[in-house]
Amino acid sequence: MEPSKSSMSRRDDTWLSLFPPLAGLPDDERAVLCGNAAPVALPAGATVFEPHQACGAFLFVRTGSVRVYQLDRDGNEIVLYRLGPGSICILTTLALLAADRYGAFAVTETQVDAVALPDRSFDALLGASPRFRSFVFLAHAERMADLMRVIQNVTFESIESRLAARLLALAADRHALSITHQQLAAEIGSAREVVSRHLKTFERRGWVSLARNRIEVRDAVSLRGAAGPPDP
Repeated sequence: MEPSKSSMSRRDDTWLSLFPPLAGLPDDERAVLCGNAAPVALPAGATVFEPHQACGAFLFVRTGSVRVYQLDRDGNEIVLYRLGPGSICILTTLALLAADRYGAFAVTETQVDAVALPDRSFDALLGASPRFRSFVFLAHAERMADLMRVIQNVTFESIESRLAARLLALAADRHALSITHQQLAAEIGSAREVVSRHLKTFERRGWVSLARNRIEVRDAVSLRGAAGPPDP
């Protein structure tokens, strides 16, 4: 990922407000962080990283959404997590700490504005700044917990439960979703054919109604029952 033109200047530090622990860095450490960080602007659909690619920078997302995903042996996509404003990427952290390469894909879902800290500056701050080090490892632990929930759901939860829960989460306060069966399959780590079959079952039960690239939630109460208790 290469730094590109953005509305943020290299010395701008207003973006730190999205990362409260970093806003309290001592002036000298703040100067290292903001003086070496570079703005990055990416359009929707851009590849942020892919497997076997070297990692050269630590990314702070300011605006937009990035989808991080993996492919199984059959080429089915599973969404590991998303990065939004105020997010950092666990795979980037791992790659930098281990001097390793990426093992997954990341693609922008919307236009993204971010800040990239070169790997050398990341290493320097990690070694010299207790506050920066604490921020990195705490954020890493939180993201790891999210990733473990994905693994647990895929491993132990039924397709019906995962699909019902994801429909409710994506719908939120809306009744209709603009989403394909393939995209929904990626959200829960399954195959499109399996998701389509279960959606047809949901439709027969009156829980949803289906149209091309559109799913309408008709019975949220029953979906919640199928989804089971929420994560603690």
